Amino acid sequence: MQRNIPSAGSEAHTPGAIVELTATALSRAIHAREVSCVEVLEAYLAQIDRFNPQVNAIVAPMPRDALLAEARELDAQMARGDSRGVLHGFPQAPKDIMPAKGMVTTKGSPIFAGQVSQTDSVVFERMRAAGSVFVGRTNSPEFGLGGHTYNSVYGTTRNAFDPSRSAGGSSGGAGVCVALHMLPVADGSDMMGSLRTPAAFNHVFGMRTSMGCVPHGPTDESFMQQFSVSGPMARNVPDLALLMSVISGFDHRLPLTHRGADVDFSASLERDFTGVRLAWLGDLGGYLPIEPGVLALCEKSLRHFETLGATVEHVVPDFDFESLWHAWLDLRSFQFAGTNRALYQDPDKRKLLKPEAVWELQHGLGLDAMQVFEASRVRSAWYECLRRLHSQYEALLLPSAQVFPFEAELDWPKAVAGRTMDTYHRWMETVIGATMAGLPALSVPVGTNAQGWPAGLQIIGRTQDDFGVLQLGHAYDMASGASRVRSPLLG
Repeated sequence: MQRNIPSAGSEAHTPGAIVELTATALSRAIHAREVSCVEVLEAYLAQIDRFNPQVNAIVAPMPRDALLAEARELDAQMARGDSRGVLHGFPQAPKDIMPAKGMVTTKGSPIFAGQVSQTDSVVFERMRAAGSVFVGRTNSPEFGLGGHTYNSVYGTTRNAFDPSRSAGGSSGGAGVCVALHMLPVADGSDMMGSLRTPAAFNHVFGMRTSMGCVPHGPTDESFMQQFSVSGPMARNVPDLALLMSVISGFDHRLPLTHRGADVDFSASLERDFTGVRLAWLGDLGGYLPIEPGVLALCEKSLRHFETLGATVEHVVPDFDFESLWHAWLDLRSFQFAGTNRALYQDPDKRKLLKPEAVWELQHGLGLDAMQVFEASRVRSAWYECLRRLHSQYEALLLPSAQVFPFEAELDWPKAVAGRTMDTYHRWMETVIGATMAGLPALSVPVGTNAQGWPAGLQIIGRTQDDFGVLQLGHAYDMASGASRVRSPLLG
């Protein structure tokens, strides 16, 4: 259950108590003027000072005198009864992929090292308008490629439960910040599990939003880019919903966003799931190689859905998964090459690209129009397959990651469960199903193995049913107590 907000005469003003508050409780405490925005900022900066040297999650920090001046102005606004929104006074650190005005945006690439953005992406624009204070950026791998957060600009981000292991990616910095209470909530983005993998690796909640629910851009191309989405990361589901209430909704600059006038992310998440049918997809009938122990943790977690009154049935979708994988490769590389081909065509910039980026560019540039169309046809068939499944089952369940957090010094796992990985991202194949269908997918924690390394489970909902996914995720958390599990680094 949510903690009560300490009363005004209690220890709510102490830095340790402030960072322990959930985001929803923090917002209420700020608006009740039980804590000041300056106190909140100083508490989170102290937490960043405590942990960031170990994990390297926040990069490009902003000058602290300017941050304190901004917090003082937010306090003055609150004293006048002028709240900017639910994030009023929240320290935030936008992911270093999309532009943030007045901040360095490197995309993890030496090509853009030191580049200061002149505009905000829509999500960052909305977070600022709601009262966020941007203290720095969260680290990301180069161009967000790969499920492990490291780059030649800022180095490697390390796991919140074991700094010798990977934090996942590409929203690895965000996931670690949430797990170690360095931020109350965090934004991220997800193309190939970039919110779900770090959520699983750091035992937090990460939401891949449905296509068009949250604006992702503006970008140079507004119609064909449908895979990358922006979304929230948090310690619990009400905190996810808090950030969703700010960042979701139509934007006229992005024609594929939907208005969602009937969705109120500030509404109650409570719901009765008695009689609801859920489908457990497991390892897709043996298709997915999964590290020993991951499936066992996921399967053990299924009982929490059953305690809610839901039924969980083992189902294997009737589909050619290998054809889905190759369609994914073509569509992903097509989009990446279209966006970044100028970097490849410039010899000086090409030599600064990591091998995985070169691989994506070469693959994408080698495709012809009919190959892209065929991949889109397979994608459409997959959507129809899941639509039929969702007519029987409200949500589909499968692992968020096929492996536990691996050694931070590795670039990527070369083999999983004895099977050699033929690409740098094959070990993440479990996440492509939701992406290819444009469906909402929430990664929830399922516990840790004997070594203390976390794992996660995806809850994949029906088309545009982001709120329903949050409701099921919240009910699961209340039944399992997942959000009460803390990093051992926190003490």
